[in-house]
Amino acid sequence: MITHAALAAATAFSLTTGPVVDWVKEHAVPLATIDPAAPLDDLAPLARMVGDAKVVGLGESTHGAREEALLKHRLLRYLVEKRGFRTIAWEEDWTTGQLVDRYVVTGKGDLDAVVKQMTTTWQAEEVRDVLRWLRAYNAKHADKVRFVGVEFYATRPAAYDAVIKHVAKAAPAKLDAVREHLAEIRPPSDDVGKYLRELFESGRDMKPYIAHARAAYDVVKALPDSRAQALALHNARQIVSFFEYLDRKADTGYRDQQSSRNLRWWQRFSGDKVAYWAASAHTANAPDLRLSLPPAPERRFASAGSHLRRWYGPRYLSIGFTFDHGTLKVGGKPVRIPRPPRSFADRPFGDAGISQYAIDLRVKTPPQLNQPKKMRGIANYDPKRPFDYYMYGGAITQWFDVIVHRQSVTPLRMLG
Repeated sequence: MITHAALAAATAFSLTTGPVVDWVKEHAVPLATIDPAAPLDDLAPLARMVGDAKVVGLGESTHGAREEALLKHRLLRYLVEKRGFRTIAWEEDWTTGQLVDRYVVTGKGDLDAVVKQMTTTWQAEEVRDVLRWLRAYNAKHADKVRFVGVEFYATRPAAYDAVIKHVAKAAPAKLDAVREHLAEIRPPSDDVGKYLRELFESGRDMKPYIAHARAAYDVVKALPDSRAQALALHNARQIVSFFEYLDRKADTGYRDQQSSRNLRWWQRFSGDKVAYWAASAHTANAPDLRLSLPPAPERRFASAGSHLRRWYGPRYLSIGFTFDHGTLKVGGKPVRIPRPPRSFADRPFGDAGISQYAIDLRVKTPPQLNQPKKMRGIANYDPKRPFDYYMYGGAITQWFDVIVHRQSVTPLRMLG
C-alpha cells in the first residue's frame, strides 16, 4: 500500500531531463488555451498532423477530466470548422445517439433532458457544451454535422420499432413473424439498465434471445437494398449485438469489434469524415491491449482503433489525450491524482513542463518512446493504489499518432 508520504512525493512536480523530454520540448506545439470558444489560430499546425485522415480518434485517458474534455471540444471544433468533418461518432449507444442527433440537427428537445438520456459518464456540463455548440453550428449551416452512437450496450425499443416499421412497408407478409420474434426480447421501456439487471439476475440463457434477434435480422437482410433497408438492418444489428454481448459476459473485445464495425458502417453510409470521441483504450491502435483496472480482472482485447487502423491504414488518425496530475472525482468526492511513475510512457510529457500542447509522434522519436511500456488509463480508481490503473501491451508510438497533453486537471462538472 502506498503511504501518504510516497503519494505526496509522487504528486510533487519536479522536471527531469533526458532524450524524450528534450524531444518533447523541441517538437511540442503549445496550445494557447483550453477554452473551446476561443479562436482556433493556435491549432493551425494540426493541419499537417491531420492530413487526409478520414477518421480521427479522440481518446481520453480518463472520462472524468474537465480539461481533457475542453481540449477535445476545441479539436472537435477544429475538425468540423477547418477540416470538413461532418460526423461525431461517440462512445454511446446507437439508439441514444439518435436522440442526441435529433437535437443537434433540428433543435428539438430540451438539451439538459437529452444529456441526461446519455450514459452516466457523459452527463456533464462539458458534454452539454459540446452538444450546444453542435446545435449552434448546425443552425447556421446547411451541411449538418451528425451525431452517431457507435455502441449497442443499451439498445432501446426505438431500434425494434425501426425494424418493424421498415418490414411493414417493404414486406408486409413477413411483418407478423418479425413482430413475434421481437416481442419475445424487446425491452419493456427505455430503462434498458433495469432490463439488463433483470436479465443478469435471472441468469437467463441468452441463446433463445439471440435466435429471435437473428431471425428478425435475417428478414431485413433479405429485403431489397436501399438506404432505408440499410438503416433498418443497422438497427437490427444492434439488437443482435446487445444479446450476443450479454451472452459473452460483456466481453470488451466483442464490444470494440462491433463498435468499430458500426463506425465504419456509418462512415461508408454517410460518406462523412468522422471524429471518434471515446476512451483511449478504445481509440488507440492497440491490437493486443491489456487494461489493469482493479479490482476487476485484467482485460485483454483488440481495441476498436486497431480495427480502424487495419481498415483505413494511415487515414485513421489516433490522437491520445494525457494529463500529468490533478484531481478527479471518486465516489462523488475529489481525489488527488499523482503524476505517473517515471517508468510510464506518458511521464515525459509532463516532465516537459508545458501547460498544454500537441505533439506528433510520427516525427522521428527517441527509441525510449518506441518501447512497450505502461501508460495511465483510469476508469475505476482506488487512491491507495494509484499506479495500478494503466494500459499496456504496446508502445505509445504504436497506439497514438498524436498526443495532446495537459499538465493539471480537475473533475468534470456533472449535471445535477
